[in-house]
Amino acid sequence: MLQLLYILAFTILAFVAVGNLIRSLVTVGMESQRFQPSNDRNYHGSSPRFQTVPHPELLDDYGNVVNEPLLVMRSLSVQDAREQLDAIYKSSPGNNNEDV
Repeated sequence: MLQLLYILAFTILAFVAVGNLIRSLVTVGMESQRFQPSNDRNYHGSSPRFQTVPHPELLDDYGNVVNEPLLVMRSLSVQDAREQLDAIYKSSPGNNNEDV
């Protein structure tokens, strides 16, 4: 009998969790479809709640938004990576310069 009570309780919790998930997805979807005013500072129709503030890492030293790629990856061969790691290891302060 106790097992049925556990199954019933966890089933109810699962339905509540899924319901909250669906409600959150719908809310986020509706907020993303709202009209976003341009960056015009003289626009008086928007409330402060809906103004978007960029993340601080996307701003330069003067507070302007950076419009360039933030991550540039370069292809590296395994041998080049191994040489760079060996150079870092050999230049570390705890290295005895002994080959293992």
